[in-house]
Amino acid sequence: MSATTVPSVTTVPPATTALTPPSPTTLIPAPPHHPRGGDDAWTELVEAVRESGQYTTRSEAERVTRIVLSALGGHVIGDERVDLARALPEEAARVVAAQIPVTRRLTAAEFVESVAARIEGATPATARWDVSSVLSVLPRLTGDDLVTRILAQLPPGYALLFGRADLSPAS
Repeated sequence: MSATTVPSVTTVPPATTALTPPSPTTLIPAPPHHPRGGDDAWTELVEAVRESGQYTTRSEAERVTRIVLSALGGHVIGDERVDLARALPEEAARVVAAQIPVTRRLTAAEFVESVAARIEGATPATARWDVSSVLSVLPRLTGDDLVTRILAQLPPGYALLFGRADLSPAS
């Protein structure tokens, strides 16, 4: 026996590359175009709320917008809810659509109080400002007809929150 061992070498035959034709391209349809979709539309909404509410930062306006839209989302139902989601930017539509419909409609004052409970340090007066800052910009996005239909679903008093005169008869 020799003191030097030679390692064994295994040779592998050269690999053959089989050329297979590419599989047919499957076309996946693009998602439906959202008329007010994308980040730009969300940014425009938040900027409109920032201007309406005179908020100093975009993040404050965005936080208020999300809170108010989530509160509203539970109160708008049926075709109006679908139409509202279609008219809003995608991000806002998701916030509205994610809400479970409420079992009891809140009066406008109760609605404002519910928003105040969601905002740290808010009072009914500051929450009313926040609600109005968001809801008053919606008619520009959704159109007056949809706002009228939404208001028809809600108890009296909401019109003022949307920046409209409340012309409903007193009960």
